[in-house]
Amino acid sequence: MLSPLDILQTRFGFENFRGCQTEIIDHLLDGRHVLTIMPTGSGKSLCYQIPALVLANEDNPHCKPLTLVISPLIALMKDQVDVLQQKGIDCTYINSSLSASQRNERYQNVASGEYDMLYVTPERFRKPEYREALQRRKVVLLAVDEAHCISHWGHDFRPDYSRLAEIRKLLDNPVTIALTATATAEVQRDIVTQLGLADHEVRIFHGGIDRPNLSLKIEQVIDDDQKKIAILKEVETIGGSGIVYFTLIKTLTEFSDFLLHQKINHLVYHGDLTAAQRAKRQEQFMSQPDRLVLATNAFGMGIDKVDIRFVIHAELPGSLEAYYQEIGRAGRDGLPSECLLLYDQRDLATQMEFLEWSNPQLSFIQRTFDILKNDLERVNAFGLDWLREQVLNKQKSDRRLETTLALFDRWGVIEGCLDPLNITSLVAQLPTRLTDDTAIQEKKQYDLRRLQALINFIRCDGDLKEFLNDYFLPSK
Repeated sequence: MLSPLDILQTRFGFENFRGCQTEIIDHLLDGRHVLTIMPTGSGKSLCYQIPALVLANEDNPHCKPLTLVISPLIALMKDQVDVLQQKGIDCTYINSSLSASQRNERYQNVASGEYDMLYVTPERFRKPEYREALQRRKVVLLAVDEAHCISHWGHDFRPDYSRLAEIRKLLDNPVTIALTATATAEVQRDIVTQLGLADHEVRIFHGGIDRPNLSLKIEQVIDDDQKKIAILKEVETIGGSGIVYFTLIKTLTEFSDFLLHQKINHLVYHGDLTAAQRAKRQEQFMSQPDRLVLATNAFGMGIDKVDIRFVIHAELPGSLEAYYQEIGRAGRDGLPSECLLLYDQRDLATQMEFLEWSNPQLSFIQRTFDILKNDLERVNAFGLDWLREQVLNKQKSDRRLETTLALFDRWGVIEGCLDPLNITSLVAQLPTRLTDDTAIQEKKQYDLRRLQALINFIRCDGDLKEFLNDYFLPSK
């Protein structure tokens, strides 16, 4: 039977493991659970892909072993599977991007013993036909990617991730590895709890957060004109591919016009574009050298372009977690890359407003639910603007309604489409998480603390990387 090192060399083309990869792989093959926090680009995926291939070769008289990889990133699944298939690895993905016939075919293939690895979103476990297919297989390893999505305190929480303890039980509690690039001590504890494991059952491997090839800079500005000058200087000085992040589409559009006037070609990517437009622009950025993209934070999920030379934040990100994730897209080839954050005090007011919108009060949540419950036909007939008038008295700039509907969708309270609004049905009761005022207030206070940490980072007079290290790896 091939050893992990044999597989690394013959299938993946690397001579040796890096950092704590060997220890993590040995720990998993010894049947023990792992939580891995490693920087972007440091080889997290190999930590479960290598054991998956070792375990796939073990004899099992009843059914072929399967490694299940749970990921929130549909866009990234196809890329990862394509790369693995090119290496001759028997794997696939099942998600909503496939047609019904394609999904059914893959369900049958899973049940009949095909595939060594299967990539899915956690939402897939809602489907009985998927659960039935898995019952025919022995899941020997469960890999949970982007594990911060498990935690209520994580910056990208996904409610279906909170079912992972239930999912693990359904799969007969396989050996589990959870992986993320960012997790504070609080989030790490919550990940372990949400997996249904005790602290002593999970070993935490922390590969640090430092990316030595990234240069971090913060520049304070007083208006958009200074921001434009700073961005233009960075783009012209550094060259190569880069991302400029914005919070507001309105500001992004204004800066795009400025750069076009300066004869700086670029792409734009934001939520007002159609799905087809976003997909095309992402493909252009990925496939063409020296591309510049102006984007909101929706851009980057699934981006694995190795030669991004700079990442600029033209407006304040929502948290240090978001900032670290976004700068992590720079310099994945290990070459020097610049990360510039432009800070205008006015941006703080925008983030405070966003924080209020993302934490609607219990009374607002209940009022919205009551309207949906009692007047769903008119909601669907007249649309979002009509519903907004009922709950917000025509305050069009307030986005609490969008947050509340998104929460209903994520927690399975409603079914249907949010854009355009067409809610086909809703459950009789709100889940406890959306009716517990204490939990709602705790979430808001947590978001306030994260925003304060970001402000402290901006005002830091010392080493910025040391500040990040202290935030993500506090001394015990």
